[in-house]
Amino acid sequence: MTDISNADLLQRVEKLEHDLAVQQDIHAVRRLQYAYGYFIDKSQYDEVVDLFAEDGEVWFLGGIYKGKAGVRRLYIERFRTIFTENHNGPRYGWLLDHPQLQMIVDVDPDRKSAHVRGRSMMQAGLHETAKGEERQWWEGGIYENEYVREDGVWKIKALRYYPHWHASFEDGWAKTKPDFIPMATVTYPEDPLGPDELIDPAPRLWPATDIVPFHYTHPVTGKPIKIDNSRAREGFKD
Repeated sequence: MTDISNADLLQRVEKLEHDLAVQQDIHAVRRLQYAYGYFIDKSQYDEVVDLFAEDGEVWFLGGIYKGKAGVRRLYIERFRTIFTENHNGPRYGWLLDHPQLQMIVDVDPDRKSAHVRGRSMMQAGLHETAKGEERQWWEGGIYENEYVREDGVWKIKALRYYPHWHASFEDGWAKTKPDFIPMATVTYPEDPLGPDELIDPAPRLWPATDIVPFHYTHPVTGKPIKIDNSRAREGFKD
């Protein structure tokens, strides 16, 4: 039997402790993102805002909402006002499911920050018996998010949602008009509910098929993942 020195044994224990802590971090970050999905499903926008770091931000429909003030402007002043008449919670006949899927979680070696690539595929709409205009639609997109540990608690640093496609339930995605949902063009305070900054270049929706850059390398080769979006928008006419 090979003798193991105390120093070697201590080194192994420290590595095991670090590896276990990283796995616990992965679980905590994934749970945080899943909690975001459950809260936003039921329009619990106060709870959503509390998931973010003080300097957190949201990328949404071509704009960046910065800091807690920007996050509140998007979720509470905009979404809550439009979707639930300023009620923090679900309303009758309002569907807004946000399944959180395919989460790849990577924790940085110092365990102070983390990154996630994931997906959401939404079913949304307003029932014909509810107050407002009856409607129903599909939506799907990619997340490339960042997280930070503050005082031992994981929080969302940057929620970067890239919606790739929208479609009405009746016509489906094959007949979706290009730029079905317009991107932000005016910033706050000119637009009281607008973003603090515009994303440049502006994202394009289906039938554009852009690849969102990956935060990680190829899992087998270890090389950066090459992105060729040269044909992703060739049908668009600006």
